[in-house]
Amino acid sequence: MARRSGNKRHALAVARSAKARASRHGSRSRHWTELSDRELLARPIASLDLSIAGSPLEARLAELEHELEARGLRFRPYTWLSSDWFTPDGLTGFAIPFFLAHPRLMRLERNQMLEVEGGTQAWCMQLLRHETAHAFDNAYGLHRKKRWRDLFGRFTTPYRQAYTPDPESRDFVHNLDYWYSQSHPAEDYAETFAVWLDPSSRWRRRYATWPALRKLEGLDAWLAELGPKAPPRRTRRRIEPTEELELTLGEYYRAKRAIYAGDEPVPDLSPRLEELFRCGGRRASAATFLRKNRRRLLNAVARATGQHRYLVDHVLREMILRCKQLDLRLSGPEDVTLTDAAALLSSLTMRFLYGGHPRYHR
Repeated sequence: MARRSGNKRHALAVARSAKARASRHGSRSRHWTELSDRELLARPIASLDLSIAGSPLEARLAELEHELEARGLRFRPYTWLSSDWFTPDGLTGFAIPFFLAHPRLMRLERNQMLEVEGGTQAWCMQLLRHETAHAFDNAYGLHRKKRWRDLFGRFTTPYRQAYTPDPESRDFVHNLDYWYSQSHPAEDYAETFAVWLDPSSRWRRRYATWPALRKLEGLDAWLAELGPKAPPRRTRRRIEPTEELELTLGEYYRAKRAIYAGDEPVPDLSPRLEELFRCGGRRASAATFLRKNRRRLLNAVARATGQHRYLVDHVLREMILRCKQLDLRLSGPEDVTLTDAAALLSSLTMRFLYGGHPRYHR
């Protein structure tokens, strides 16, 4: 009996020791979905073992397949999880950002980048249709045809480092934000395809008086011919799938924020800010005012311009910092100043983005 009692005490000691180690290194024993943001950022993307199957993406891809079937298209793209939305040249499938595969990662994405690209049902479907267009082009070689050039221009036109769209133009359809269809003929085609595929677009009525209708009708007739035909090209290759992404989530977001912050500094804001505020005095601090209204300004400008919220916030933080350095103060009523500040932030954000933001590089 004494020997058994000793073994029992030893077993209890071992159990306590194991429990203490587990407490000290809890993140190793817990599933990654239970980790804090700080702990999760230290995890390599490849270690998350993500899959489209069983994720919210599964139903959305099923809806995409239903839309393709309803339009009489035989083509079906394949998909995989990677670091971003992209369709590699020549491949008949496309990548979807990994964070859309799990609500915990979508929450982390929002915390890190202030929004989740494709995070809603409608937004995700817009992006799925857009990337399907590129994959369809690769499968059937549309951009090499004169018919494609007559509708959209030359595919070989170099992608510009920056472009300044015309929001009033009716030569292009609207699917994604940023008037993306105006960035390049390949994107004009993809956006036109996405609008054509969308069962809720009512494109004949919506674009009835627009020159863009010619592209939609031309593509509609062409796809009616191609729809029943098997694609001449099929691939299964995947570029940078998540299981090969060894960088940590922290490294991923540092790189991503650097892209949206841009390689060039925000232009000198002093003259514009000094027109809106006054230097010195006893009135409320402009920096404090902007900081207090940061969320309202961010929401209003991101919604009005369609720009990524992180980019808008980046410019707003620069405005706040410069106001503090110049000791700028309010010079008028707060409601009027808020409206003027939103207009200035919109102007600066658009100037910064169209001055060479890499968001538009394919």
